[in-house]
Amino acid sequence: MRVLQPTEWSKPRGFSHGVEVDGLGRWVVLAGQTGGDEKGDYQPDMAGQVAVALRRIIKLLSEAGAGPEHIVRLTWYLTSRSEYEAAGPGIGAAWRETLGRNFPPSTLLYIAGLVDERAKVEIEVTAFLPRA
Repeated sequence: MRVLQPTEWSKPRGFSHGVEVDGLGRWVVLAGQTGGDEKGDYQPDMAGQVAVALRRIIKLLSEAGAGPEHIVRLTWYLTSRSEYEAAGPGIGAAWRETLGRNFPPSTLLYIAGLVDERAKVEIEVTAFLPRA
């Protein structure tokens, strides 16, 4: 993958504007992952839910033999701008723990709610694994 970053644009923080994928490989598309754990329980705070959602994403990617370095797109659905902004340090820590220094293209949307009323975040993922 090649990160698309025009030289005259400022470098974004925490994501890429785009990536180019060239070659043969496999696509992995994940359904939106919420902050509900294996038992269906939710952390009460946004950072805790993001951490769970990111761990679920890493687990699903590993099922396909992929890792965070293969993610080419994230779409975030968030129920509260203020909670998201306040949870910044915790979300950053969860990101470093799961995705490391990978910053794929991302879109964040603020929405009225998710199917499970306890959910504060849902994250969709598209990944690409090049053939060796």
